[in-house]
Amino acid sequence: MAQMDIPLLLGKSTTLTTDQIKSVLKNPATSRPVSVGETLSAREYSTAEDLVADLCRELGLDFVKDIAVSEISADLVRDIPINYAKTQGVLPFKEEPDTLFALTSNPVNTKALDDLRALFGKRIKPIVTTTQRLQDAINRVYEKSTSNLSGMDEIEDDEMDLEDPIIDLLEAGEDDAPVIKLVNSVLFRAVKEKASDIHMEPYEKDMAVRYRIDGNLYDIFKPPKKLQNAITSRIKVMANLNIAEKRLPQDGRIPLKVGGKDIDIRLSTVPTTFGERIVMRLQDKSSQVRELAHAGFSQELLDTLDDMIERSYGILLVTGPTGSGKSTTLYGCLSKLNKPDINILTIEDPVEQRIHGIGQVQVNAKIGLTFAAGLRSFLRQDPDIIMVGEIRDLETAELAINSSLTGHLVLSTIHANDAAGAFPRLMDIGAEPFLIATSILGILAQRLVRVLCPHCKAPHTPSQFELDSLGVTAAEAKGANICKAMGCEHCGQKGYIGRTIIAELLPVTDDIRSLVMQRKDGNTIKKLAVSKGFKTFRDHGIQKVMAGITTIEELLTNTQIDI
Repeated sequence: MAQMDIPLLLGKSTTLTTDQIKSVLKNPATSRPVSVGETLSAREYSTAEDLVADLCRELGLDFVKDIAVSEISADLVRDIPINYAKTQGVLPFKEEPDTLFALTSNPVNTKALDDLRALFGKRIKPIVTTTQRLQDAINRVYEKSTSNLSGMDEIEDDEMDLEDPIIDLLEAGEDDAPVIKLVNSVLFRAVKEKASDIHMEPYEKDMAVRYRIDGNLYDIFKPPKKLQNAITSRIKVMANLNIAEKRLPQDGRIPLKVGGKDIDIRLSTVPTTFGERIVMRLQDKSSQVRELAHAGFSQELLDTLDDMIERSYGILLVTGPTGSGKSTTLYGCLSKLNKPDINILTIEDPVEQRIHGIGQVQVNAKIGLTFAAGLRSFLRQDPDIIMVGEIRDLETAELAINSSLTGHLVLSTIHANDAAGAFPRLMDIGAEPFLIATSILGILAQRLVRVLCPHCKAPHTPSQFELDSLGVTAAEAKGANICKAMGCEHCGQKGYIGRTIIAELLPVTDDIRSLVMQRKDGNTIKKLAVSKGFKTFRDHGIQKVMAGITTIEELLTNTQIDI
């Protein structure tokens, strides 16, 4: 290797300036009258690392090639900004009672070493490495040492662990570590506060981060606008999305492990006027399937539901808005039906909870595995019970109906406002009324209402307007335990903790079949059912208001006046 190549290679693999390199190469390392440059030029090197290692030996400096990042304590860098570590090319490595060993790619940078000496009050022993390996180590150490920003809970190293490698830190920018710290803090806090969704919304001069907790959105904080692109890119990298594509919506998922819990995050991005809007839905995969008896259903409804799911064929539909607990109810039904002598298959998008003993298939539209395709294949798998995540098109509806007519119990969901509204919804997507009428056993519709905090709820005497809105007389309310929300430290001043179900279950009787065959609308079907004793959302909700479980405001917000 020619001597003229040595300064070039050292310049690429260290942070030494040209003048510093020339000065080092001209200074003799020993008493021999030969310069270091002359000594090195007479040797052959296959890589720049070999050259730096040899130079360090000549100058009497320690050199390390492989850096054990896992052994570097996060406490050593807590008071050193990442930008300083990168620009100065230094990183505390390990500590002894009177000595601090520091990694550096510029051993003649005495200013940085003096700063470390003043900060730690110890003698500094430099250990030389190449620029690339040092920058990689800095990124990894600062990612490991992520702690919450001001006002947020601290994240310990063992409390948050990403399941898979999610980002190549070798090419991370100088601002990446603070963004990693911020994103991890947002995710950790969301899990801690039991948020179901995280919204990241860009606006003209700032962006907002909001959590949906118990069905309501709450403002959490507003990151600076200058961090918007970095935050968006970080989240998209975690979800393996294309960070360069900002014009089209994208969907992805992020597997996390937070405080020993397996959290699955479904992510959606859409382009807006001021940047990409991100919504993340959090699903705790480690939670147990909730039993139907503990979900909040009335005993009368549970008895009817148990009778339906014990049938050998037919369709049970669950309906309700997004986030109303439809999947949880279906999992409760499957868990109750799950026995060694029963073959159960499900097709879902996505598989939210895994149940031992049940064959669960996840939809993958990219390869043609749709609800309809999966359902068609199931019929060759000799199932007793089939669960379809959602009926959203005619093909899926027809296959579900045909499956029920050939001796299978089918459980599924469909989007409708109430139980009676599911019939016109099926007809709207093209299903034949006579097939709907003969195959459906019943339709369960549900909503979630917030539960009063037991620590601060207070007795409430309803006004006449509230009584009229509920359809309850003053005499009936007098002996009830009607309460109102107050707010305390246990519920974060919200007045509510958790949610419970209000539901209506509409069994398909001969009278209802007749109306369906005549293509009657949902209101007509509901009027007939109510005249026969059908209990609506409002009826179930009133029971919970009278028992002091929820409030009049919650019930009026989540239900409409019955006909």
